[in-house]
Amino acid sequence: MNSPRSSSKPTLLAVLAVVLAGSAALYHGSSGFRAISTEGARRIAVAERPVPAPPARLAGADGNTILLADELARDGRIALVTFIYARCQSVCRVVGTELQTMQEQILAHGAGDKVRLVTISFDPRDDARALDGYGRMMKTDPGVWRLYGIPDAGERQGLLDAFGVIVVPAPLGEFEHNAAFHVVDRSGRLVRIVDYTEPDAALAAALARAVEGA
Repeated sequence: MNSPRSSSKPTLLAVLAVVLAGSAALYHGSSGFRAISTEGARRIAVAERPVPAPPARLAGADGNTILLADELARDGRIALVTFIYARCQSVCRVVGTELQTMQEQILAHGAGDKVRLVTISFDPRDDARALDGYGRMMKTDPGVWRLYGIPDAGERQGLLDAFGVIVVPAPLGEFEHNAAFHVVDRSGRLVRIVDYTEPDAALAAALARAVEGA
């Protein structure tokens, strides 16, 4: 019969192996323990390695279409990109309200030549009429804040994947989705992601990026 001491050794080794494996997974999932979630790790990764926006054709609230790359690079301003759908009654309303405040701050501080707002709907039902209605409701100034949809499903999903936006259909034609402010530089690269609860930090990051490249 084995002694209690000898029988405990395999168990101890097994526990140690599990702990080490878990630590390794946490290390990689948290970008070297610098973030406590995969979302935090993704934001660190974007800050260290900017992500080029994939090809996509945008359809505007005015009925016109433009390539995403051309829209992002059209006038040398830094863009704060957000993703919503016009029928949303939850987080999108919060984001929309914060964007209204951002628009006011940009205009009040004469920063319209440095930073602008680009909001993209991921709902294929959001045509030009729906986007125009949303823009009227939010009192968007086209010189500062523009609204778009992406008609092509493949291009739409490619952009969502590149920006780390997860959209899950929900009952009654709604969607569950994450939200953030995405800072995009003059080259059309996603350079920073700021949580939607930190609009002041997002605007400050965009203005700082604009000054750096001035």
